[in-house]
Amino acid sequence: MGEWYVEYEIQVNRPGLLGDIASLLGMLRVNIVTINGVDGGHRGMLVRTENDDQIKRFELIASTMETIQVKKIREPKLRDILAVRHGRYIQRDIDDRKTFRFIRSELGVLVDFMAELFKQEGHKLIGIRGMPRVGKTESVVAASVCANKKWIFLSSTMIKQTVRNTLAGDEFSKDNIFILDGIVTRKSGDERHMQLVREMMSMPSIKVVEHPDMFVQHSEYDMEDFDYIIELRTDPDQEITYEMMEKNHMMSDVGPMGGFGTFNF
Repeated sequence: MGEWYVEYEIQVNRPGLLGDIASLLGMLRVNIVTINGVDGGHRGMLVRTENDDQIKRFELIASTMETIQVKKIREPKLRDILAVRHGRYIQRDIDDRKTFRFIRSELGVLVDFMAELFKQEGHKLIGIRGMPRVGKTESVVAASVCANKKWIFLSSTMIKQTVRNTLAGDEFSKDNIFILDGIVTRKSGDERHMQLVREMMSMPSIKVVEHPDMFVQHSEYDMEDFDYIIELRTDPDQEITYEMMEKNHMMSDVGPMGGFGTFNF
């Protein structure tokens, strides 16, 4: 049984149009799984059929209809599934097709997007850019919960600066989601931590790196190693800069008594 994504633009919006299209698909024995408006006058559908030739027949018949214009008929991609689910396409960089952009009000869509990535098996390296307190770490953890995956922090500033140099038991599982803060890892002088990071990078698992641009500095990794880059902003015009973030990390290193507030274990 094949699954397809069908998107069409309404040319003449009249009562009963959706019913006519649904009836046509039904006569062709094509089952509508999900349907929703996706962008402007476009409507997207996820459909299923036992005979893929029926989809070609639908496309042929639809091409003769003056009320709609078919825009896409293809095997559903992740962006198609999310578009039907949330009513719009997630924003993608025109020049760098692996970069996806979100704003804070779209955290629900972001969590859904990452959860679908986390459900997939095998190696994936995901970078997430964003200023402090925009929701990066919280979104990754929420997506892990949605995907029913255990998350492991290799380095983090969630409570205090945390740097892991060993893992134990089922923490080594390739089914876990490994999360690290690129600024904290880059500044760490602990070779055991860096060796642990290298081990995780070689595992067929999901790795999420906050501040990937800082992570690749002075390391054997580069931006081409990332499969996805996610940018999260408070608003569409917010600039993502690293000067203030590095100052915040330096301040958080120093404890109230003048010592260093870093957990290393």
